[in-house]
Amino acid sequence: MYIEIFIIGGIILFVLFYTGQINRNKFFNDNHAYFSKLKEEDYDFLVKVKYGEGVNADILFNKRIKNAVMVGAVVLIVTLGEASYLTVLLSLGVGVFIFKSGYSSLKRYYKAHLNQVNTMLPYYLKSLEILIQHYTVPVAIGKSLNDAPGIFKDGLQELVNAINAGDDSIQPYMDFAKKYPVRDSMRMMRLLYRLSLGKQERKQEQLVTFSHSISNLQQKARESKYKARLDKMEGKTMKMLMVTGAGVMGLLLLSVFMLMGM
Repeated sequence: MYIEIFIIGGIILFVLFYTGQINRNKFFNDNHAYFSKLKEEDYDFLVKVKYGEGVNADILFNKRIKNAVMVGAVVLIVTLGEASYLTVLLSLGVGVFIFKSGYSSLKRYYKAHLNQVNTMLPYYLKSLEILIQHYTVPVAIGKSLNDAPGIFKDGLQELVNAINAGDDSIQPYMDFAKKYPVRDSMRMMRLLYRLSLGKQERKQEQLVTFSHSISNLQQKARESKYKARLDKMEGKTMKMLMVTGAGVMGLLLLSVFMLMGM
């Protein structure tokens, strides 16, 4: 009984969407607060990594929800003749797969460009040193926004706004690190926070320490980048050797069989 009610409800909802009786965009936008609970913690960050600042992550997320619901409903209708718990689970499973495939695609892109993304923050902080010599850390960040990597601009603006609003704790810096979970982001933002707390008379000494720490992180990022390239080259070399070896073995076996046939 419950299965039939669920299926009928799903079909009615699909028909209302399909015929335009219910505006899909309005429906998903009105219920965004509920659907957003399904959003992965790093989804917004991954969207910015792949598409930059010009794309609204919420719009893409709503599109994922729409596609998952519509495909799940289609599967449910197609299997209507064999209504059972299995068909309901199948439609839900397909819907979940469609929903998660968008996130998986972003994760694959991020992993493929991991080293490039991880080098952005230390290089930005390194370029920030010159401004920090003449201004306070919040002012320096504000003046650097136009030249900052696009992926970090919103987060940097939020960081400056929080500090200007009177929050002089480490929390705005940690919020930035959580929003952009690149390699060593927590450590780098702690270094920047400590620098912001420093006394003016010791500023040059603290800048030297900050510069040295960021340079080490840059070097670490470069080493990781070169290691990834080396591993990729080694992998290609191994594949080539395996294919060559398999080809040689195949030719030898073919020669043996031909000799035996003679």
